[in-house]
Amino acid sequence: MPRDTDRQLLHTAIEEARAGLAEGGIPIGAALYGPDGQALLGRGHNRRVQDDDPSTHAETAAFRAAGRLRSYRGTTMVTTLSPCWYCSGLVRQFGISRVVIGEARTFRGGHDWLAEHGVEIVLLDDEECVSLMTAFITARPDLWHEDIGA
Repeated sequence: MPRDTDRQLLHTAIEEARAGLAEGGIPIGAALYGPDGQALLGRGHNRRVQDDDPSTHAETAAFRAAGRLRSYRGTTMVTTLSPCWYCSGLVRQFGISRVVIGEARTFRGGHDWLAEHGVEIVLLDDEECVSLMTAFITARPDLWHEDIGA
């Protein structure tokens, strides 16, 4: 898929990240797209704070919103931030083929491990994603450290 298309898909995840921040949560958003890159299967944002649920990461929220599919092969998970080990495990467990990442400067999750196991990784290094996370980490370091388990 061309980088321009990946950047367009990232906008959905950025919208979700903004929604999470507006709700008082952590600004990480994600979306799961079908093999054609056009069909939006599910979208979501980190809701750990809002739902008092440590398992509701952006990628898991998007995955849950997509619902049950016979196979997730060929799908693309788009996320504003490099996926943590928990979300990287979800990608591997269900055979998601591609992960498009907004940024990995503020947090470097398991995307190298995913690449080693055949998942196509596209790292866009998007300035808006970096700005969202940098501002959040500065404003709420306590919540950020809780989220990443530090």
